[in-house]
Amino acid sequence: MKHLIIYGSSGNGAGKTMGVVNTLKEHLNADLIDVSRCNLSFFDYAHSNKDDDFHGFAQQMSCAENIIFATPVYWYAMSAQLKVFFDRLSDLITIRKPLGRQLESKAMTFVATGHDELIPEGFDVPFKRTAEYFNMHYKRGLYICTSSKVYDLKKVEDMVVQFVKNL
Repeated sequence: MKHLIIYGSSGNGAGKTMGVVNTLKEHLNADLIDVSRCNLSFFDYAHSNKDDDFHGFAQQMSCAENIIFATPVYWYAMSAQLKVFFDRLSDLITIRKPLGRQLESKAMTFVATGHDELIPEGFDVPFKRTAEYFNMHYKRGLYICTSSKVYDLKKVEDMVVQFVKNL
């Protein structure tokens, strides 16, 4: 099974979310897109940004069987970088419909990290609804609390291993 991780963060790639992503990547032998380091423009109705990196990312998504979105929790939601990516999925229902149809039946989930003990209420809604819209199979996401009171690298490794088994 081909796995694709799409990661977005305001960090420099050395934080706990990227640590989880790297562990996940190793266990799955997954490809990784870091949208924070790419040429990705906001969605616009005129599609003046149609030549940025999004089309290539969408192509990679169409080749993957399992798509995993990874993000830290910022203000109870996904990162701004990942939100821009999600907004650009609108291209797949407007100017790139054939590519959007290729997402049907693929699996989709998320991995998120945050300082709260529990994932914020409603955090998973954009992931679930997007999967529904594209007729993808939504799988329950993984949330890891990174508060220094409870963060344990071994425990995180075990959580990732269990998550991988359930994919």
